[in-house]
Amino acid sequence: MSDTKRLEKAEKLLQKGKLSQALSEFQAILAEDPGNDAVRQRAVEVCLSLNQTNEAVNLQAELFDRQVAGGHAAEAVNSYKRLLRMGGATHARTLLYAELLENSDQREAVQVYSNVANELIGAGKKQEALDAIRRAVTLDASAENLRREGELASQLGENAEAAIAFLMLGQLEERNGRRGDSWFQRAYKLNPHDPEIAQSVGTMLLGRGDHAGARAALKPLAQDADAPRELREMYAEALLGERRLEEAEPVIWNLYEQDSETGIPLVGRLIGELLEEKQERQAVALTRKLEGSVQGAAGTREFLAMVREVAQSRTPGVDYLEYMVELYNSANREPEYCEALLRLFELHFAARNYGKAAECLDRAAEVDAYEPGHERRLELLRGKIDANRFNAIANRLAVAAKASKPIEEDSREAEPPPPPTEQEPTVLEDLMLQAEIFLQYSMRSKAMERLERINKLFPREEETREKLRQLYMTAGFVPKYESQTVLAGTDGARAAPPQGADETAVDNFARVTEITRNISRQGSVKAVLFTAVNDAGRHWNVSRCVAGLCSPGKPPSAAIEYCAPGVKQSEVMALVKLISTLQALAVKQKGSVAMVEAESAPELESIRSFVTALNIQSLMAVPLVDGNEHVGILILEQCDAQRTWRTVDDVVLKTVAEQIVMAVNNAKLRTLVKTLAVTDEKSGLLKRSSYLDVLLSEVRRGLQQNSPVTVILLNIGSAGALVKEFGEAAVEAIIQEVGQVVTAHLRQNDVAVRYDLTTIALIVTDTNEKTSFLILDKLRKVLAPVKMPSGEPVPVSAGIGEAVMQSRFDAVDIVTEVINRVEEALEIARHEGQNKAHALTANLDLEDITA
Repeated sequence: MSDTKRLEKAEKLLQKGKLSQALSEFQAILAEDPGNDAVRQRAVEVCLSLNQTNEAVNLQAELFDRQVAGGHAAEAVNSYKRLLRMGGATHARTLLYAELLENSDQREAVQVYSNVANELIGAGKKQEALDAIRRAVTLDASAENLRREGELASQLGENAEAAIAFLMLGQLEERNGRRGDSWFQRAYKLNPHDPEIAQSVGTMLLGRGDHAGARAALKPLAQDADAPRELREMYAEALLGERRLEEAEPVIWNLYEQDSETGIPLVGRLIGELLEEKQERQAVALTRKLEGSVQGAAGTREFLAMVREVAQSRTPGVDYLEYMVELYNSANREPEYCEALLRLFELHFAARNYGKAAECLDRAAEVDAYEPGHERRLELLRGKIDANRFNAIANRLAVAAKASKPIEEDSREAEPPPPPTEQEPTVLEDLMLQAEIFLQYSMRSKAMERLERINKLFPREEETREKLRQLYMTAGFVPKYESQTVLAGTDGARAAPPQGADETAVDNFARVTEITRNISRQGSVKAVLFTAVNDAGRHWNVSRCVAGLCSPGKPPSAAIEYCAPGVKQSEVMALVKLISTLQALAVKQKGSVAMVEAESAPELESIRSFVTALNIQSLMAVPLVDGNEHVGILILEQCDAQRTWRTVDDVVLKTVAEQIVMAVNNAKLRTLVKTLAVTDEKSGLLKRSSYLDVLLSEVRRGLQQNSPVTVILLNIGSAGALVKEFGEAAVEAIIQEVGQVVTAHLRQNDVAVRYDLTTIALIVTDTNEKTSFLILDKLRKVLAPVKMPSGEPVPVSAGIGEAVMQSRFDAVDIVTEVINRVEEALEIARHEGQNKAHALTANLDLEDITA
């Protein structure tokens, strides 16, 4: 009988109420045609009417399986729900049902997976339960699902999977503002060989200040050559924090060799730590090794900047400063050379090595006899060095002083010298200066020796001399007398640290002006922040000074910290949290944040652990604001005692903050201009198309900051004559070699441009016409080894023109005028003969400039 006739017969039997016979016909049809799902559905209904539940469940399950296999998701979902009502849903079919829901209702699918996992666990089928939880995690990686996956995988010995689940759980907790430490630890315990897990544990331990724990956790993986760079950098950080400097050196050097751009700051950090641990020889050796490895003009500039930054943030001794003097002298870095000499002078003088101190002063005066403070330094040497040597230095400084006076004063008779002072104040001042220098360079034992001598030779002098009293306080030295009068008070408590210079004094504002001027001179964002925190930190005499650039609600993009001698550097996590929290407070308060009792301040409750770890007693935070936009924060921290912040602190720090923002913007603009400019790879020179843009940018910056800009045109001869004599290829090779030498010995803010075939244009900032001649002399010395094809030294003629930096003139007009004038100056120099230089002074008539 055909299926059609059987179906008609079954329908008639149903109409007559003969259900059992109708079911038999339906079953016969399904036996011949198993794919007839419509008949199967009718058969299920008949079975239910006859209370044949088991048969109905079997038929409904077959229907569900066929619908799943055929990809009929909607029909299968309905079939499963009916099967569930009938009590015939197995775990396997429930998992299939959840899988069908993944595309239409993920929340329901996750709930089904979770429920069936519970049932499977109850039935002792943990492996199947883990499969269900895995599917739930792929849909919803919630804390609960990740925890269940980790726990169950751990029970089943799936340690790698459990570790990943706990790692993800810890990361989720931290994204939600909670601590994920315990989960990271569990992940590491289960699988210590996973780099990402080890890195997370390392980050956690370093954040706690547990450098030893971080080292132990990271060491097995960090020694693998294929380990991620971030993990090896973290391992290096742990070694540095634990002061295992000898172990850290090969790790850090390997990182540097793989990527010098990101590795050089790490090497600088290691050099700084060596200096901090008074391992001078090792620091010098490592710096020399680094010096020998740098390549190209950009690498040399970065290296020189790193050495200066390390020396300013740490307290180098004689060996390292002598190396710096040698380095900067060979690199033609006059400002840094003089700075290193003067720091070396202080150390030699404090150690009573007056002969070497005099040598340092003489060499510094030779380069720049106008440096403020030379006369004071020379006076300190009076009577301590040979008279002829003293007079030679005095004559050099006298010539400079005379040159700096107005012409009409030169004809006046010299006034008689002041009467000699008593010997006692000179001895006292010498001892005080030596103590200050020793404190500055963290030589506390020697400083205390000098203070004890002062106390013995000049008892109770601090009662009438404010400077000595402040020196005692800074050093924590308590003068002892028979009556035992204590400086800090009758209770013997230590006096509060000095609050910096008198905020109402004229010299205080003069110093602030100097700070803002120093900030404005910096050529990079990092240098701006570095100068700001060091100058402000020393001037306000605080324990730490931090400058960070960041937008509200985001982590800082740059942060630099100054630490006073003996004060520990902040951990990275603590620094980030402090910057973010204080910036949010500054935004909320629409101004500065000042706290006398920082440890108990409710506003810092969220970072209380970091404040305590850093021992911050008082702090002041001034926002860095660009227009209406908050771009960063400047923070002053006092750690040794509570400090009351004055109104004038806020006023003056806001001035410093404004200058920081301005200098950062200028530095970014200068970097952008140089980046957009096309550089010739062989010579290192910018192409001529960049000349006007760079010069215009520097002139505008100079007008804004009231600083000079000078243009120097260097020429090695007539292009036509040289090409005719040696050929264009040979001339090109010469100018490329000259360009490489020049760019390697320029200051960071100066720019060299390929002007034409045989001419290079130098744009030197913060430099007047007179100083430009000194730069030219140095460049001629370093160019001496460069030879023409004929074997003769390269001749260098130069035209020099200082731009007219007056606000009444437009920047475009200033640039046009100086370009024309420096070209005329070069022509005059060339006509005077080889190796000549000529400078033309501007005509200050507005009509002439704008004509």
